[in-house]
Amino acid sequence: MTFTELAPWFVLAFAACAFPVLFFVTAPYGRHARAGWGPMVNARAGWVVMESPSVFLFAYVWSQNPQFKEPMVLALGGLWLLHYLQRTFIFSTLMRGEGKQQPLLTAALAICFNLFNAPGNAAALRSRPFDGWFFVGAALFLVGFAINVQSDAILRGLRGPGEQGYKIPRGGLFSFVTSPNYFGEIIEWVGFALAAQTLASWAFAAFTFANLAPRAVSHHQWYCKTFADYPTVRRALIPFVWSVLFLVATQ
Repeated sequence: MTFTELAPWFVLAFAACAFPVLFFVTAPYGRHARAGWGPMVNARAGWVVMESPSVFLFAYVWSQNPQFKEPMVLALGGLWLLHYLQRTFIFSTLMRGEGKQQPLLTAALAICFNLFNAPGNAAALRSRPFDGWFFVGAALFLVGFAINVQSDAILRGLRGPGEQGYKIPRGGLFSFVTSPNYFGEIIEWVGFALAAQTLASWAFAAFTFANLAPRAVSHHQWYCKTFADYPTVRRALIPFVWSVLFLVATQ
């Protein structure tokens, strides 16, 4: 098997490891930043560097795909790059908190993951006639993308220039869940997997949930402990749903 054929299996292995671990060890960045995780780097620069393989490496492997010029492969690659161009360059430019730091370790782990995930997905794209799965998946992707971008904008709007600290976000899907940005991102990659119908895309959707669901629970617990008036109707990640996974976040 080639590297790109093996890549989805590595992504699934990352997901299987990350999901249980992240319920007990919260990744140390953002509001959960803390000492003891080694050297630190600038958060904005670290973000751009760690997400860049999902733009440049994906674009290179995509362009080398034998079916690159087929409409389906072009459309799927366009969806991928829509997310990652926004996430890598626009999101990082708009980040608040000049001088914010993150552990070099978290950036290095993200780079390692993206070196598998990006080329694996680009190489796996295959042409087929446009069908219902593509249109349903693409619609879900775009809905998730809109939720993700809107939620990030609401979070940025909580702070004015130079302001520090955290406030309770309100508006949009924040009326129902603590982490609608994560909910949107999960919807995106499930939609992409439905549209692409490849092992690599489903592996990435599984990893996205495995990585973000525990962090959403950690966010929810943090907000409930930090703000006495935090809305009790909000769930951690999925609107209106009580489940075994998220019950702990409301205790």
